[in-house]
Amino acid sequence: MLKSAFLDSQGALRNGWRILGFAVLFIGFSFATRSLGLWELFRPEWAEALALLAATLVCLRLEQEPLPTLGLAPALRWAREFSLGAAGGLTLMLLVAVAILAFHGFHWQRGTETGWRDLLQGLWLYLAVAVNEELLFHGYPFQRLAKGTGTWISLGLIGLWFAQAHWDNPGMAGATKIWATLNIFLAGLLLGLAYLKTRRLAMPMGIHLGWNWAQGSLLGFGVSGTMDTRGWLNPVFNHRPEWLTGGAFGLEASLPCAFFSLAAIVGLAIYRPLPQE
Repeated sequence: MLKSAFLDSQGALRNGWRILGFAVLFIGFSFATRSLGLWELFRPEWAEALALLAATLVCLRLEQEPLPTLGLAPALRWAREFSLGAAGGLTLMLLVAVAILAFHGFHWQRGTETGWRDLLQGLWLYLAVAVNEELLFHGYPFQRLAKGTGTWISLGLIGLWFAQAHWDNPGMAGATKIWATLNIFLAGLLLGLAYLKTRRLAMPMGIHLGWNWAQGSLLGFGVSGTMDTRGWLNPVFNHRPEWLTGGAFGLEASLPCAFFSLAAIVGLAIYRPLPQE
């Protein structure tokens, strides 16, 4: 009886214990990156991504699985899916912004103090965020959870975890918290579905990058309540309700974001990847 709590019918360690082991390794490697000063040497997001990758490699090594099984194998197809995802995330945020603009939710001013350097710095930041969060939310833990509980249950659970992980962000209160939680949950579903459709992390990483970079560095809105970059454009709000504009939290707390996120999920659900090369 005790043995069955740890091992499945094939004698392999159950996926829940594998995820727990991954979490312990990640905490250990995160402590190591802090102790070595990597958080100061690099951005914290890149240091955490390194810790996540190290924990993933150890787990895969113990399972005698190669890294490509995680969906990280570099190839032309990987680059193509990453680019497609980035274009999709950027387009989604542009559509949300244009919809709010059509309802006179804000008007734009040119960010006179921003230039190409700011756009590139934002790209580097949001690439780090995309790599970090996709390794955490749709990498090893998600993939092992899917094996243990099934695709749709794992997709929903990780989507809820993704939304909950943003609850401590600035501006998470009142109606903003409700709309932001809904939209971030939908974003989690979209990102998870992008992995499931391709079995690679390229597309979800690309969507994540395009979503954040367009919202923050290009359009000048908050990104999940943060203002870590200066926008190429600066939105000036026209005293419209925050459920329409998203307010200081960003487009992720708006009704139009929910509409276009649902449309993107439906579109991705019927998307058919190119045949394997």
